[in-house]
Amino acid sequence: MTAVEPGTKKKRISKKNKSAWRKTDIQDVEQFLEDQRQEERIGTFTDKQDEDLFVLDTSAEKSGKATVLSVKQKRKLNAKKPMRSHQALENTSKVQDPIAKRNHVRQKKNGRNIELEVCNPTKPRHRQANSDRAQYYEKLEQRLADKKSKKLAVEKDIWEEVDFRDAIPGLKDEKGWISRDLALHTAGNIGKKVVKTHASLHHKTTKAKKFELPHPGMSYNPAPEDHQDLISKIVEREEGIIKKEQHLKRVTTSMFSKVTPEERDRRRLQEMSQGMEEEEEPEEAGQANGEKQEESVDKPYHTVNAPVENKKKSKQARRKELKQKELARQTELKRKLKQQTADLIRIKSIRHELDDEEEDLNELKKRRKQRAEKAKFEPKRLGRHKFEEPDLDVNLPEDVSGNLRNVKTESSLLKDRFHTLQRNNMLPTTKLVSRKKAKVKRFERSSHKEPGVSYQDLKDRRRAAASAAKAAADIKI
Repeated sequence: MTAVEPGTKKKRISKKNKSAWRKTDIQDVEQFLEDQRQEERIGTFTDKQDEDLFVLDTSAEKSGKATVLSVKQKRKLNAKKPMRSHQALENTSKVQDPIAKRNHVRQKKNGRNIELEVCNPTKPRHRQANSDRAQYYEKLEQRLADKKSKKLAVEKDIWEEVDFRDAIPGLKDEKGWISRDLALHTAGNIGKKVVKTHASLHHKTTKAKKFELPHPGMSYNPAPEDHQDLISKIVEREEGIIKKEQHLKRVTTSMFSKVTPEERDRRRLQEMSQGMEEEEEPEEAGQANGEKQEESVDKPYHTVNAPVENKKKSKQARRKELKQKELARQTELKRKLKQQTADLIRIKSIRHELDDEEEDLNELKKRRKQRAEKAKFEPKRLGRHKFEEPDLDVNLPEDVSGNLRNVKTESSLLKDRFHTLQRNNMLPTTKLVSRKKAKVKRFERSSHKEPGVSYQDLKDRRRAAASAAKAAADIKI
């Protein structure tokens, strides 16, 4: 569509239908709006200063020839200019920001400042880099020193159970009108959200103490009474272990007598041959066979599954059977009535029996409850092995020094803490696994064999040489 020349009259066109609207020339309106938007972006001539519109030509005043820049200087000047690929990101609009108080993010410049180096070319670049590196290491050393000097303030017990409602006033009342769920909801809405942990984290697996103080007799300078008490406990424990071992030996090894290998084989043969018929002599066997043949000729032949005869009972037999059933029923009824009469007579004894049974049941419940309460303080079985209390560490009276300089160590702090974690059901009980070394079959190479000397003879020679060298070394010492 071409623009209408000035001085010409616009041709009137019918705009009856919607398709005729496209014939209208609106280029002049679009050009006006584009000029208006351009003025908003870069401003009008009246708003700009003379320095922005005009350039003062001073080329005639310059004396001398034009300076020729080197490649290095050109690179510095090009580095100072903004990159062409970033020109599209520059804001050339003069339109005011509708949000007056906008939070502009200013990013920090990392690395070298190229503009500062170009503007100040007198300062060498390597010195700038060295100074930046030195400042970096100084700051790093300062941060490490501050971290070492910073002490961890432990002002509260981390194992103590604290209710979050104590720190927020108004959430905890004595009457209990505010539930815990409502307190959690309120704390989250006022900016003090409480992280809800899983219930299994608060479930206690044991009621035993987290840390038990050692026996006073374990001190490096114990009192005589405490030391004797500790020794007596260890003696009682050792006696219990010896008694248990003797019991196992008595009910296992001592129950069987020692026999020779020949007697053992004879007994085994006799045991395995029980139930087997002894072989008879050939003559007796022949006579027995003849007798069996004669008996088989005399007796008639009978099948294993004989034919079944359908013998029906007579009316007299059925009547007798019914009479017997009725008589048995009457007898059972009389017996029950007699039993009821006897029970009425012995009501008091039955009541005593019920009371005794109820007392036994209550006693059983009590023992089970005591056993369950006791199990709360005992370590549970978390793995394959059951936890066993470690041996108590004790110094004999002649080993007690009385001072830390000459004390004889009998325990390890690491092992003690490890056993405590196992006792408190935090670690499964483990045992040291000893692996057997594979037997290596050794042989002598055919190239190293001596004629007439076996491998065993060589081994004997080496052992003799080693023992002789050891004896010589002992003599020198």
